[in-house]
Amino acid sequence: MKKEFQKRLLSSIILVPVALFFIIKGSIFFNFFISLILLISLYEWHYLSLKKTYYLPGIIFIIFSFYTFYSLRHEGDYRIFLLILLICIATDIGGYVFGKVLKGPKLTKLSPNKTYAGMFGGFLLSIVLAIIYLNNLSNLLFPVSKEKIGIQIIIMVLSISFISQFGDLVISFFKRKSKIKDTGNIIPGHGGLLDRIDGMIFAFPYTFILIKFI
Repeated sequence: MKKEFQKRLLSSIILVPVALFFIIKGSIFFNFFISLILLISLYEWHYLSLKKTYYLPGIIFIIFSFYTFYSLRHEGDYRIFLLILLICIATDIGGYVFGKVLKGPKLTKLSPNKTYAGMFGGFLLSIVLAIIYLNNLSNLLFPVSKEKIGIQIIIMVLSISFISQFGDLVISFFKRKSKIKDTGNIIPGHGGLLDRIDGMIFAFPYTFILIKFI
């Protein structure tokens, strides 16, 4: 666990600042960044699902998912984009740390490493970090009163965290069907790119639909 955690930590220290730069800069910088990630994700899905019945639906879904990445960044406040990203990352870290430390009953056979402790750890860390993040944003406005914002934000964070964990399980299901452990090996300690953004490619479309249609 220690060596794996060190690899994950080192990769995150390098990747997170790079990602933040492109996200905050926006414009052509973000377009380049998101296009590169899309191409890598499509390649990994191609490798994972070639000649499978779910190949084309997966391609279509990934393209739609990245459209929501693009739309939420260019049509909204980048700080909302970062909030969604933070929730997904916190969910992943919380799930990993709590799951490894507390262990306990397995969540599902689809992903043997997932535990109930990890699931609740993901919820907990996502709420804590989201509240810290929002308390330091003075200009981010929500269409709710101050009396309701606490409850509504917690519900929103929990729902995004849930969808992120659901996305993780969905990709794990397809990896299991394709009899592979990781979608690639591009990120040391993490596996493939899809292994890291599996929750995000579900969480961003979910939030996009919430904002646009609800």
